[in-house]
Amino acid sequence: MRALTAILAALLLPLSVPSAATPEIGALSAIIMAEDGTVLYEREADRMLPMASTTKLMTALVAAERLDPAQSVTVTPDCCAVEGSSMYLRPGESYTVRELLTGLLLASGNDAALALAGACAGDIAAFSARMNEKAAALGMKNTHFTNPHGLNEAGHYATARDLAILMRAVMRNALLAELLALPAAEIHGVFLPNHNKLLGTLPGCLGGKTGYTAVAGRCLVSCAERDGTRLYCVTLHDPDDWNSHRGLYDWGFSQVKTLRVDAETLRYEIPLLGGADSCAVAVPAEEQSLLLPADSEPEYRVQLPFYVFAPAAAGAEAGLLEIRDGAETLLRVPLVYAENYPVQQVNHG
Repeated sequence: MRALTAILAALLLPLSVPSAATPEIGALSAIIMAEDGTVLYEREADRMLPMASTTKLMTALVAAERLDPAQSVTVTPDCCAVEGSSMYLRPGESYTVRELLTGLLLASGNDAALALAGACAGDIAAFSARMNEKAAALGMKNTHFTNPHGLNEAGHYATARDLAILMRAVMRNALLAELLALPAAEIHGVFLPNHNKLLGTLPGCLGGKTGYTAVAGRCLVSCAERDGTRLYCVTLHDPDDWNSHRGLYDWGFSQVKTLRVDAETLRYEIPLLGGADSCAVAVPAEEQSLLLPADSEPEYRVQLPFYVFAPAAAGAEAGLLEIRDGAETLLRVPLVYAENYPVQQVNHG
């Protein structure tokens, strides 16, 4: 197990001893990853294991990127004959892609997985190929899909690290993030509660996907955000996954914080000469964020002129902001004028 090694390597900051020990968990494989890819904790994170219905995160992502949510899909009898969890599709009835995605993610419908695969690629083999193409594009180096639902099959496996990468991509898709946050849904008269018990019980939980087979054990992929810091947690083959995620998140959020640099949080006034306003406002040229150890207190160094003559154009360079920790410069951010500051018009009567 390694904790916070990526932060140390990336920022070269001296990290204090963690304020609390990492929680004891029973997972064969686990990881906590931040939004920028920093790994806070890992246990056998590259071990290739069956991932059960967490497979459906990739099914959802491929389908959401290739199909119109309003597209109608007619359910075939084969979709309804699949074993395992179901959203109770009815043969011959039509559902929208959005409805199928909802049943896929909330109720873990194996029938929905087959319906989406058919609509997207025609058959399981072709859809699995698209899943693997997407996995390669995301940098999931140790994952291979052979079906869209996650039932046990030779050659169907993933790693905790790859599933964290996948969950990050899923949460960046607005539709999928919206669906994962639903506590329940009713589709064609069938009530479908969300299988993710962390929703509403884990502070900051934004979504997650469960999975279970006798071979894979209990699998769980989730995402949570607190105070502007977003983390992703994955456990594979963990008999107490709900509590593992709670403990890992509490620990992870105690170790890091996110420093946001944007026009809303940082605004600097410069005396303006010859303009209608008394001062011009300089803001960061672009929004950025920086993951830091929780106990760090970076220094802000601002380089701005003592005053500026009008006119000053919105977006024109005004100065520079440096965020430092001791001798190390963590971030350099150009500052620009927030708006246009014209020359004051004098009325000579």
